[in-house]
Amino acid sequence: MNRWWSTPDRRGRARTAVAALVVAFVAALVGPVPAASAAAEPPLNTPVAALDAALRCPGTFTHPEHEPVLLVHGTTSTYEESWGWNYAPALRDAGYDVCGVELPNRSMSDIQDASEYVVHAIDKIYAATGRKADVIGHSQGNMEMRWAVKWWPHLQSRVDDLVFLANPGHGITGGNLFCIGWCAPALHQFNIGSDFVAALNRDDETPGDISYTNIYSLTDEAITPFTTAPLNGAKNVLIQDVCPGRAVAHFSMLYDAVTYKLVVDALSHAGSAVPSRLPFGKCLDVNLPGVWPHEAVEGTAVTAANFTAEILNATKVPAEPPLRPYAQ
Repeated sequence: MNRWWSTPDRRGRARTAVAALVVAFVAALVGPVPAASAAAEPPLNTPVAALDAALRCPGTFTHPEHEPVLLVHGTTSTYEESWGWNYAPALRDAGYDVCGVELPNRSMSDIQDASEYVVHAIDKIYAATGRKADVIGHSQGNMEMRWAVKWWPHLQSRVDDLVFLANPGHGITGGNLFCIGWCAPALHQFNIGSDFVAALNRDDETPGDISYTNIYSLTDEAITPFTTAPLNGAKNVLIQDVCPGRAVAHFSMLYDAVTYKLVVDALSHAGSAVPSRLPFGKCLDVNLPGVWPHEAVEGTAVTAANFTAEILNATKVPAEPPLRPYAQ
């Protein structure tokens, strides 16, 4: 039997030694490989057909003057209920191509699964346009966005702005209150002190070369305590610092005029939102463009009814889902 591969001759050993020296020299020049680059990203476990079916995008992208926008909804809601009557049409009218993602089971299941829909959506937008996306989230949607760019770091070069509305950044007391016993998986993950929240905020809370704008309110009844919202490394904007005494509740973040102006400021400039750029009289408008008072009332009523139904009827589990191996 020919055994030539197991016993190198003198010239083979010399070539091996030279190759090792070259590798060592190059390594000394470039330094160690960053951990994020060295480690393989986790695969998406959700079938591609399901991920594709959840993405709502225009047939063609016709506004090259702006980055395309992806909207990510929150707990107990859907894309249409959260965005279809406010931000989606307003941003389209302002000259943006708008996409949305439908998170599974009204965002009541494992947030780790729901985050895969955001990963796929950003990749699909990039593939279609060759351009970075601006991603806007409300409530739990912010967690999916942050989880996606943290554990799939290639997205950090495919996102320009991440804009958070009513961000449950470090967990909220609502999760702890609802989950005294069995509750929906996502609600367990909302808990202050959950494994999910700890993994989400481990090390860098705002990774990558992304502009982070985080808008929150003292009068948000769901994001409690309000001190949970600010993120290290983000431009944290308290609505009441911009407009003292303004009351903006959790759901009204989706149609509040000042919040919208801050969002558009972030999208239309390099970097995060700068409140001082907002026009004089910025606090006089109530709702964002195109939203009538009766629409705000109807939208709030629908959301409240669906919230109650989901809290009562969603599949419940005794504890939060285990962290995936990549996040442990």
